[in-house]
Amino acid sequence: MAPAADEDIYTSLRALMRLRYSARGFSYLPRQPVRSLLSGRKRSRLRGRGLDFDELRNYRPGDDIRNMDWRVTNRTGKPHVRVYTEERDRPVVVMVDQRLPMFFGSRRKMKSVTAAEVAALTAWRVLSVGDRVGAILFNDRRTLEARPTRSERRVVGWLGDLVALNNELSVTARTGSNPAGLNEALQVLERSVSHDYLVVLISDFYGWSDATLATIRRINRHNDIICSMVFDPLERDISGASSLVVSDGRFQLEIDPSERELGRKFEASFESAFSLVQGELKRHQIPVLPVDTVQPVTAQLREKLGGQRVLQ
Repeated sequence: MAPAADEDIYTSLRALMRLRYSARGFSYLPRQPVRSLLSGRKRSRLRGRGLDFDELRNYRPGDDIRNMDWRVTNRTGKPHVRVYTEERDRPVVVMVDQRLPMFFGSRRKMKSVTAAEVAALTAWRVLSVGDRVGAILFNDRRTLEARPTRSERRVVGWLGDLVALNNELSVTARTGSNPAGLNEALQVLERSVSHDYLVVLISDFYGWSDATLATIRRINRHNDIICSMVFDPLERDISGASSLVVSDGRFQLEIDPSERELGRKFEASFESAFSLVQGELKRHQIPVLPVDTVQPVTAQLREKLGGQRVLQ
């Protein structure tokens, strides 16, 4: 288990377990505070729990006439209504990217650690309201799937798998990153979810393509997707760095951020990709939740999903 001092670089099961005590102040349920990211969606809101048929009984004063069962009423000659109860379950799947491009951080945490914390906070919050939660975890070489469950023991199990993938990351990896990994994991997700799931997709969206958007749109037809885009502030502005060493896992290159043209090209490239993903998702009414590697993840979720003002 990594010591606490290293948990911003490599997470630990202990760190993800601790987050259960701060998984409050935000929600993925349909009713949202006014300032929440999920408030006031135009085309469709996050679906609430559905209704299950409970019983058929005689009409009572005050019953909703829309629940009248006219077939039984006509057959018996007495008014009958169908009674429904709210479903107590809505399955949630968190999909977490742990590929090599996520192993980056300039000031506080690695993107890979930030993504793991978003996943853990989501899992603990979902369990706390009685819903099932599962996961699809992927890196550059493999994809792991855990079916939604209310079992805390099983959730801790896949959080342990997430820690293992996170701790495997290294800039000295013999193989480079797999741009197709995102689409491959989405294909696993598409085969796993049927309808009325909530999917929380946590990634920096490296490898985004038209196929990525097409798969997300197909899944979103019968489910709800929230895309949590993880980024590091240095990706947007490298001018403040004194020197940088970049690597693709095999080769290293030292660059001078003060070289203005180079800095502009880097930032423009990132902004172009970031804006493209955000724009395409928002155009199709898919919520985008940007999460940076500097601010505490809990505070960011409370601000964006709980409508709370976060003091800087």
